[in-house]
This record gives sequence, C-alpha cells and structure tokens, in this order.
Amino acid sequence: MQELLEVLRRQAVHFGPELARTAYARGLAVTQKDGSTRPIPVTAPPVILDAAEIRRRATLSAHLASATMKVTRAVLAGEEKELLLGGLSPLERELTERTFASVAQLATTRVDYFVDSRPRALEVNATIPAMQGYSDIAARTFIEVVARHFRYPEKALHAVISANGSNTLALYRALLDGYAAEREGRMPETLALLCRRNDAQITEQRYLCERFREFGVDADVVHPDEVSGEEYFEVRGKRYDLVYRHLFVRRLEETPAPWVADFFGTVPGRKAVLLNPPASPVEVKTTFALLSQALVEPARAEAAGLTPEELEAVRTSVPWTRPLRHGPGMGPDGERAEDLVARVVAEPRRFVLKRAWDYGGRAVYLGRSVDTPAFEERARAAYGTVPTWAELCERAATDPAGGGFVVQEVVETTPEEHLLCEQSGVTPLPLHVDYSAYASVGLAKQPAWGGVCRGSTSEIVNIVGGGGVLPLITTEVAQKLLMAWKAL
Repeated sequence: MQELLEVLRRQAVHFGPELARTAYARGLAVTQKDGSTRPIPVTAPPVILDAAEIRRRATLSAHLASATMKVTRAVLAGEEKELLLGGLSPLERELTERTFASVAQLATTRVDYFVDSRPRALEVNATIPAMQGYSDIAARTFIEVVARHFRYPEKALHAVISANGSNTLALYRALLDGYAAEREGRMPETLALLCRRNDAQITEQRYLCERFREFGVDADVVHPDEVSGEEYFEVRGKRYDLVYRHLFVRRLEETPAPWVADFFGTVPGRKAVLLNPPASPVEVKTTFALLSQALVEPARAEAAGLTPEELEAVRTSVPWTRPLRHGPGMGPDGERAEDLVARVVAEPRRFVLKRAWDYGGRAVYLGRSVDTPAFEERARAAYGTVPTWAELCERAATDPAGGGFVVQEVVETTPEEHLLCEQSGVTPLPLHVDYSAYASVGLAKQPAWGGVCRGSTSEIVNIVGGGGVLPLITTEVAQKLLMAWKAL
C-alpha cells in the first residue's frame, strides 16, 4: 500500500484540516477540568493492516488478558497477595478483597503493544480500557473525508466504513453478552455509561452513548453524584439494567460517592449488571511481571492454570518484566544475576522502570533517556530532584508507593514520519507509534474486536498527555481508496 501512502502524503494538505475538524466535532478530544476541550490530533497517513493480522492480534490479546486474569486470581489466593494488594488504594483493596473472587468476566480489556518484528506487549488495561470510540472516530472520519476527496461513490461509502470494522460495535456486543451471562440470557433495555463529570474522555463516552442508542439500547451518560436507588441503579427516577464503568475506583476516594462505592461492592451486581466490575489488580504491572516470570517458573504457570496457548502468547509477545527488588534473579538473557537492581543499573539503555500501579505514563523512566529534559521533568515531579540512573533504581527498588516498581526490557521503536492533521493545517512530524488490541475475558465468544494506534513524539505514548490517534484501516479498504484515486 505504499502507493496509497504516497498519494495521501501529497494530498493531506487539501483534506487534513477537514479531517481534523470533523473528528473533533465527533468527539476526538480531551476534556479539561474546567469543561473545555482540546482536539486530539489525527494523522493523514493511516496504519494499514490485513484484516487477518488485526484478528490475529485480537486473538493474541485474548490469550494475554485471560492469562493475566488467571495469574491475578492465583496470586490473590496465595501467600504473595500483598504484592498486588499492597499498591492499591484503601477502597480498591477493600473492593478487591470483597469481590474479586466472584469476578467471572471482563467485557473489555486492552493490551498495549510496541511492534518491532512482532507485537510486543507492554501492559494490560482492565480498569477503563478506553479508546474504542476514539479509534472508530479516527477511522470512520478518515475513510469518509478521504473517500469524498477522491470522489468515491457516496452510496457505497457506508459499506466501506462497515467493512473496516468497529470497536464501538464490538464493545456493545460484549456488554450485551456479559449482561446475558448474568441475567439468564436476557437483554438490557437501559444502559448507563458511568464516568466523572468533565472526565478527560467524556466526549468519547458521549460518542459511545450515541452509537449504543443507534444499536438499539436506551443509553445515557451518568455521573456518580446522580445515582441512587433502594432496589435498582437509578438516576432521576430512571432505572438502568446495565452499567458500563468508565471510572477508576480511586476516584471515589477523591470525590466520595458512597452509593456507587457500595454498588461496586456486589459482584455479580444485584441492582444492575456492572461491566467491568472492579479489577484493579489485573492492571497492576506487578501482575504483568509475574506473568512474564511464569515462563521460567513452571509452578507459577501451573498454579494459575495457564494453557499452552496462553504460555505461547506470553513467550512470543511479553518482554522480560520483573518486580524491581534487591536480591537474586534471572536476567533478560536467562543469566543468573546476584542482585537484580545492580543488573538494571549496569545497563540503563536496556531497561525501563514503571510504577506498578499508576496510569497515564506519569511514573515511567527510560534508562536511555537519562539527562534528557523529559526524564528530568518526570523525576523532579516525583522526587523533587533529578537522580542519576543508579540513584533512581535504588529509590524505585525501595519505594512502596503504588506497589513499588517493575523493570521491563525496552522494546526498540523507531519514530515514523507522519503528517499531523489539525484544523489549522498539516505538520510533518516523527512519531513513536503503538498498537493496542481489545479482548474480552470470560464471555462465551469474542466479539469482532479491532485495534487502535496512537502516536507521540515521546516513547511514552499517552493520549491525554498529548499524543494523537492514527486511523487504522484494513488493506481491503485501503485498496478501494486507491482505486478511487486512480479513477479520477
């Protein structure tokens, strides 16, 4: 598809601003605390993959998400449970201890990857694994704007968009299947999308809400302070059968909502079905480190009940990851290390440190970025000073906040040249690009999940922190666009 990419680079100056305007109008934006919004940039050259490869990555993510869930369950049931519980907030810990043994399904999870010669999994998101809406907005808007610029037949446009797939539709089907599993096969009539007021991604929640209504359910975006009900989940007298949670549990400690906290404490839900139920320990990076460790610890893999397919998924995609602690261990090359921290100190360019329970990439430190402004800014924000790599490793190894740190072998990425489209124009920019694939856990079948791609000038890619979204389209769709261009 190189020919199409070259055409798009030449033509982006003509359609790029319209692509940015339309995507922003549909909800591709970050919401600030004051309620104002900032557009999320979208790129003109998309990511193009065969549909079979998108499905393969979704299957890989399904194996990894299932394996992570199993490891979480095994650790919480054993003597190592403080490794996961110790980093949680008080309410997160309380709800985990009350409910996690009863959590049977996660309607949606997201595995984030960097891709070198193959997808390399960086972490599993299970709390609010968002961007299903963002990804659809970017892909749909890109296809529409480019197709019209190429004078593609309007009456055939809907079929092309549908052929590209929809994460929003996959999420909807996963939520309905999850509801049916808890309510004897019934379907919900009402659905609440629960999030904070002025949540950073509330425009995406509104987009999802509109699509869910089109799909046939009575859906609304609701907030914790609105909810009440003796027997049901109610907002202003309206009952909701199904609640889609886009809310970190810890937010209920910052802005207390006792009714919602109590509602989260019953799994399966009595007043309404809750998806996803609280699943903080699944997302704790220590869990991911223990999943990596299971490759060389057969007893751990056996205790978790990992299948051959799950172990193979870990072997082929999970980089060496370990809890960062002083003491002996096995290094990334299978070598014996007398002290793991000393091993990491000795080769900074090879490793990245991540706080075990944090989000947004705030406490992520690349060894090879020492002495750069980005590294110094992050270190100073966390510790009030700028330590050397050795000093940072020592602090991280003894810092108990958020469950301490994990260390991961760096996945090499090379910035790619892209055209960042904004309403004011098009800007050439080298971007680090990641790939995230969705999956469900515990459902009778996987919906047709796709993926989402983000781009950032930093190797620590984060949408809220300033990254952009790259449209993900299939080779089939790309071919149709190219044929339309050639027919001009």
